[in-house]
Amino acid sequence: MNSVVLTNILRFIVLLLLQVLLLNNINFLGYINPYLYVLFLVLYPFNGNQTLFIFLSFLLGLGVDIFEDSGGINAAACLVAAYIRPVLLRFSFGVSYDYQTIKFSSTQPGSRISYVVILVLVHHFILFLLEFFNFAHFLLLLKKTFFSAIFTIILVFITLALFKRKSSR
Repeated sequence: MNSVVLTNILRFIVLLLLQVLLLNNINFLGYINPYLYVLFLVLYPFNGNQTLFIFLSFLLGLGVDIFEDSGGINAAACLVAAYIRPVLLRFSFGVSYDYQTIKFSSTQPGSRISYVVILVLVHHFILFLLEFFNFAHFLLLLKKTFFSAIFTIILVFITLALFKRKSSR
């Protein structure tokens, strides 16, 4: 097994365990929850097998759903995010993505921010839309999506900064 595969397996397991054992127990103000497991969706290699990525995203969401007893909403949100990820990559990174010449860590900060923000917002919107399954609470849906997304985005960038510093020492 090469190091990329091993890194992704380890990332998958650690993020899943961190989410279900620690982060699912955090609930600020009744509607702000961190969903750091989306970091797997963000960091999966851009030139990796797309079919495998969609399957792994489903398994990640399903793992969270099993522990959270949430009926498949995390799996569905992960599937949607994984499926539209190539469009988001093309939007955020442009021609560099088309030629498969980019690494997430070496891209422009603005491109990275737009990619993470849009991916997290899409994931969270689908997640909470399926949780409510009703447009009668549309403002609550938007509020929960927005504030949970902000918290998740901050957590994602803090995690990326911590591991970037650690690996560059």
